[in-house]
This record gives sequence, structure tokens and C-alpha cells, in this order.
Amino acid sequence: MTEPHSASPDVVTLTQENGIALLTLNNPPVNALSTALRAGIVAALAEAAADPAIEAIVMTGAGRGFCAGADITEFGKPPREPFLPDVIAAIEACPKPVVAAIHGPALGGGLEVALGAHARVAAPSAKMGLPEVKLGLIPGAGGTQRLPRLIGPAAAVKLIVSGEPVGGAEARKLGIVTEVAEDVVAAARALARQMIASGVAPVGLSSDAARLEAARAGRDAFEAAAAEVLKGARGAEAPAACVAAVRNSLDLDFEAGMKAERAAFLSLVAGDQSKALRHAFFAEKAAAKIDGLPADAVARPVRSVAVIGAGTMGGGIAMAFANAGYPVTLIETSAEALARGQGNIDKNYASTVARGRMSEAEKAERIARITGSLDLGAVASADLIVEAVFEDMGVKKTLMADLDRLAGPDAILATNTSYLDVNEIAAATSRPEAVVGMHFFSPANIMKLLEVVRAEKTAPDVLLAAVEVGRKLGKIPVVVGVCNGFVGNRILRAQRNDLEALLVEGASPAEVDAAWSGFGFPMGPFAMLDLAGLDISWRARKALGQTAEIADHLCEQGRFGQKTGRGFYRYEPGERKPLADSEVEDLAKAIAAREGITRRSIPAAEIVERLLYPMINEGARILEEGIAQRPGDIDVIWIFGYGFPAWRGGPMHAAGSIGLARIRDGLQARFEQSGRAEFKPAALLERLAADGGSFAG
Repeated sequence: MTEPHSASPDVVTLTQENGIALLTLNNPPVNALSTALRAGIVAALAEAAADPAIEAIVMTGAGRGFCAGADITEFGKPPREPFLPDVIAAIEACPKPVVAAIHGPALGGGLEVALGAHARVAAPSAKMGLPEVKLGLIPGAGGTQRLPRLIGPAAAVKLIVSGEPVGGAEARKLGIVTEVAEDVVAAARALARQMIASGVAPVGLSSDAARLEAARAGRDAFEAAAAEVLKGARGAEAPAACVAAVRNSLDLDFEAGMKAERAAFLSLVAGDQSKALRHAFFAEKAAAKIDGLPADAVARPVRSVAVIGAGTMGGGIAMAFANAGYPVTLIETSAEALARGQGNIDKNYASTVARGRMSEAEKAERIARITGSLDLGAVASADLIVEAVFEDMGVKKTLMADLDRLAGPDAILATNTSYLDVNEIAAATSRPEAVVGMHFFSPANIMKLLEVVRAEKTAPDVLLAAVEVGRKLGKIPVVVGVCNGFVGNRILRAQRNDLEALLVEGASPAEVDAAWSGFGFPMGPFAMLDLAGLDISWRARKALGQTAEIADHLCEQGRFGQKTGRGFYRYEPGERKPLADSEVEDLAKAIAAREGITRRSIPAAEIVERLLYPMINEGARILEEGIAQRPGDIDVIWIFGYGFPAWRGGPMHAAGSIGLARIRDGLQARFEQSGRAEFKPAALLERLAADGGSFAG
């Protein structure tokens, strides 16, 4: 018989059946750990502990998950009691066995709550992880102390520093849970009864001496794992703090480890990096909001897709759709090109299988969703058609006119152009309202960013469809307006305005790249140009009537980067390691001599400023023109599309940390020195700097 109890009925319910209490977290939609929920847990535990009819407690979550962690509405507000570490301590100190029944997400504080229980059971669909590092933090409620005691310090540090969740089966393998079952509550009840029958008092992780000794025995494996996870930190503070906290679980007693964890958490939460990462978190959420749409607008339905062009980009786009479950028709003009494209798709999937990230059955299933065709008329049955052909306006307009004639009346016509005028492309059709830009980033099956380009006549249901499809593909769609390069590539072009001048004035490509990598980017601009292919930006410059003397000269010599073995660097056959090339330095010296420039050693800080400030300036112009809806959209685009260090928050957030007046003055000095209009401070930047404002408002 189920008997209701009175504890915190709004956010926590407590029922009892045959001696087992069911404590249910009920704070929709994700059972976030609000002040009310925390208080409710403590009250329900006290009530259950005091009730002689209750022998054990099963803790679970209402709705779709156990608990997704902190309540984001409380971010930035003074903390209120009961604090989460105290709530978890109360769970652990309960004299009656507490079993966590985990379905759906148990993340961050949610997993820490589950670690406070005396045992855990999970559903196969559960997702358990400690993602605090992604906000520039460490777990702050015992996660760095209890998890190493449970699964060993080496496994714990990998999980904590990655921030990535694991499913039920992996959690069982790691030892986070003791059982995986579809009906987690029933399984947790059964486990609770076993614990009662054993007659052994429940022991929490904080005081389990045997687990602690086992954890300490794993020090060598821990140190090796710690060194491995820190390799990709690139200046981020939180990963190192996570490692130090887990190390404390080996060196300190539980109480001292908890104090150190809390001190590190509070230091990080007050620091610039966590503020930047929290900005990026909220900016990503805000990017989903689209200005200027009717309140009743709904997305045009998309059930099937056609992709035109089976090259690197088209093949990647087809894979992205197939991965999300869409049937895809991949269309090429020749059997040879189609076979080459399908072969590359097969190789890409095979590589994923070889890395253990996909089964052969999953590979076969995804490839089966992609149907090749040489008939452009095959687009007739597609709800969404994405063209991914050569970046040439004439080619794209001709193709779009053909698609207009062949596609179904309700089909969406999307262009993957990365620079060209989507309004002009749309004008080649009789249905410009059905045309939208969907700018994927290479490799399209992996990169998370999708620029959704709203043309002048793009219909609301078409725009919404592009955004909705992007989310189904696992992308982060950001709506932008029409201009050359949209947001991402337009700012990239601004970043490159001073690249060649840096070489002429005395910096080497390696010095520039090292400075940019030191700022936090995974790769410097010259290495990136060589990787992407110098011919791509060369074609774009020629289309705009622009020049870049050094890069143009290299291209004229057939030096296109890694694919030709020489670009700004040279490469040994079969190698990707960039090597200095004296010809590039000789060319820069010759230009300096011709222009009367005295070459010098350029400090890394100056290099960063000369790359970063023009990006911020161009971002200000983009905001002035309404090409981006908000500064945070620019930050999201650059974090997820171009590798801007997330712990710096993106270029527009970073501007606030630097100071807009300093940026304005630096740009003005460069403008006066060079006479080049692109360095003149944007009107918005001038105004905000004068008023002491920021892009954040």
C-alpha cells in the first residue's frame, strides 16, 4: 500500500510502500537544484529517517530525468541555504539505505546528489556526468572527492576534465552504478531490500576506508591520466583545477579535500574564465531566439533531403543528414565524381568504426540512407535541397534556376555559400521566399556551427525550418543577415588584414602562429591557411578585386598549402608538421626593402592585438548593420566555427575584458600609421568607448 507523506509537496514528494519510501524530485522541466528543491530533499530525508515504518529510501526524479544540476536562474545570485554539499552530506548520513534510481540526465550537482546515496541504479538511457569544467568550474559539492573513491582517480579525472556524460552501460562498466535496468525504480527497490536484509549499516563514500585505500593505490595511473587530459587545456584554468582537486582525494582526508574543492570552486567562479564560459553558455541559448518572426510562425516540414555536389563539403553535409536519420539523395554530374564522393563517405564512416565510435551495423544503416543519383530531377521528391557546388555566383545562380524548375512546390532551396550574396542567388528563382542560406562548416559532419542566412525575402516558415533542421543535425544554428562572408568569414577576413604586414615588419609565420596559439586558439592563422588551402582565399580575393601580395605570389607559384607541400610553410612528403621556408621570409624582406620598412622583433602581445582588434571592430560594424542580432551571436559563431577559446568568451565578450577605449585607441593608431580604412574604429565602438559602455549593454 502506498502512503503519501507531507514533505515539501511542491518540489519533493515522499510516498511509502511496504517499508520502502520513494523520494521524488519534482522541479520541471529538469529537476534543477533550486533552493526549494534542496530544502525539500533535506526535509523529506528527515521525515523518512524519523518514520519507523520506513526501512530504506529510493530517490528518483519525476519526468524525463533524475536531476540536470544547478538551477541556472540562480546563477550570479547569492547562495541560499541549504547549500548543496550539506544536502548531499544529509543523504550520505541517513541511517537508512538510500538508493538513487537514475533515468535520463544526472548531471553536475545531480550526479553529486546521486553520489551521496549509498547505491545507484541506472536506466540504459541515463546520462551521467560532471560538466562543470565547461563553465570554467570544478564540481563544487564533493564530485572531485566522492567519484575518485567510487571508480578510481584515473577514471574520475578523465570524466571530470572531459565534462562529457556517460550512458547507463558505461556507468556500470566504470562502477558508478551497480546495475542497469529499464525499470530503475523497481530495481532500486530490490537493491534496497537486499541492503536491508544484509543488516549492515549503510556507508557513504566519504567514510569508506576500503575505497579510499584502493583509490590511493591508483596514483601512477592517475598521474598518467592527468597528464593526458591536460594536453589540450591550452590556457584553460578549470582542467588543471579539476586535476588538482582529484589529486587531493589521494593526499587529503575527505574533510580537507572538500574544503580545498570548495575554495577552488569559489576562486574559479569569481574569475574571468568562468565568467566568459558562462557568457558563452547563455549566448548559445540566446542564439536560438530569432527576431522579427510572427508569433504564430511554424517551421515548414522537412522529411527528406537532396544535396547537390558530392565533394568534401557536399559529402559531409549528406553524412550530417544521414546521421540525424534523414533520407538523402546525393546528386552529382558525373559517375566518376559521384563514386569518388560516395567512396569518401564510406572511408569517413570506416574511420569512425575503426576508432570504436560506431558499429558496422550503424555504418551500414547510415550509408543506406544516402542514395546517389546523376539525375538533377531527383530533387522533385525532396523537402529540402542543399546546394554545395563550386563557390561561383554564375554556377550557383544557374543551378538555383534549375532547382526552381525541378523542385516540388513546397521545397526549401538552401545554398551552402560561405561568402556570396544570398539575395542575388534567390533572385535567380521564381520563389525567393523559399531560399535560405545554410552555411555548414568543414568537416560538415563534425563541426557544430551552422550559419542560417536570412535573405530579404526568406519566408518565416523557411527560416524556422532551417534552424529546426540544424538542431536535429546536432548543430548550433545562428541566424545572420546577408553580406559578403556573413558573420564568421567576414570577421575572419578582418583578422587577416594585418597578417602580411606582420611578416613584412619582421615576424615569421611561426611567431604569428605561436602568439595566436598562446592566446588559446588550436592553430595559428598561417597554419590554418595552409590547411584549408591558399587557393580558397585567393579565389575569394579575386572575386572581390582584392590582393594580398605574399599570399597571391605563393598561389601563383602553385603553393596552396599542405595539399601541395608548400604554402606559408613547407611540408615533408606525407607529413603535416609545418617547417620554416626561407622563400617566404625572403619575399617579406624584399617587400620591406621596397617600402622602406625597418624590420624588427614583434612581441607576441602586439601580434595578438593586431589580429584581435580588427575582429572586434568588424563585429561592431556587423552589429551596426544588423547582420547579427546580438553580440553573443558573434561569440557563438567564433567559438563553435573557428576555435576561438571558449574560456575567453568570444571576440565581443573579450572586448569587454580588454576595455573598449584601449581597443579604439589601438585601432586608431594603426589607422593613422597605415592609412587603411579597415582599421578606422567603427562608429559603435567609438560611441561605446566614449560612454564607458560595452557590447553586453
